[in-house]
Amino acid sequence: MSDVTSGKPVPPYVDATKPSIARVYDGFLSGSDNYEVDRQVVRSVLKTAPEAADLAIENRRFLIRACRFLAEHAGITQFLDCGSGLPTAENTHTVVQRSSPTSRVVYVDNDPLVLAHSRALLEQNENAVIVSGDIFDPEALLRDEAVRSHLDWDSPIALLQMGTLHHYNGEHTRTRQDIMRSYIDALPPGSYVAISHFLDPEDEHSATARKMEDVFLHSMMGSGTFSTASELTRLFNGLELIAPGLVRCVDWRPEAQQLKPLNVAQRCIAGGLARKQ
Repeated sequence: MSDVTSGKPVPPYVDATKPSIARVYDGFLSGSDNYEVDRQVVRSVLKTAPEAADLAIENRRFLIRACRFLAEHAGITQFLDCGSGLPTAENTHTVVQRSSPTSRVVYVDNDPLVLAHSRALLEQNENAVIVSGDIFDPEALLRDEAVRSHLDWDSPIALLQMGTLHHYNGEHTRTRQDIMRSYIDALPPGSYVAISHFLDPEDEHSATARKMEDVFLHSMMGSGTFSTASELTRLFNGLELIAPGLVRCVDWRPEAQQLKPLNVAQRCIAGGLARKQ
């Protein structure tokens, strides 16, 4: 079987008739690990917001800056990266192991293509592994043998939920806040939680945000909810937010001054990092 547009062979473990969240993100990032069904989602979103690829770009940049902060300034050496997606430049383990080569990273995903690519990438890295799991079922995931054994659950851990929670559609009949509470309760004191999420900015750009949401939800992918800042703050369940707090991803500890005006996509994804006492 091959992709109908590119002719690229489709691995037998991949269903190329249904879009994948990881492959759609890869498409937004101009990657090569996506298929026509994924590109259809990308094109439909771009019709609503031509700059929509910046949702994925700013999400990735926020992940890199947050991981660098955690490794270099907070001294965190353990990371649980939920819904890690397809490997690309500057993955979590690449960033944090540059600061501390013994930092341990557990990636979690349930996409067969992500699992295959990540296992190949991490084959020679004894401090980073990927496990197959449902990130919206924290109790089951946290019982996973690899998750338990690869991380020291008596020492601080950074939990990463980067661009994941807006794809939760209530499959487990519980709220996103309840899911995060289960994770946070399980984390040792001194741990950190990083979240990025599609944002309804509640201003003149709200209409475009909701149009993008409508396209995501009514595409074959069927997920991609935009939430307000107050709704996103509740996902941290009372943890101490690190300055500058929950802000647009582009505004979270930028490495350089933003000189160009922000486009609508950059205004519609937020991120924050918080500490558990």
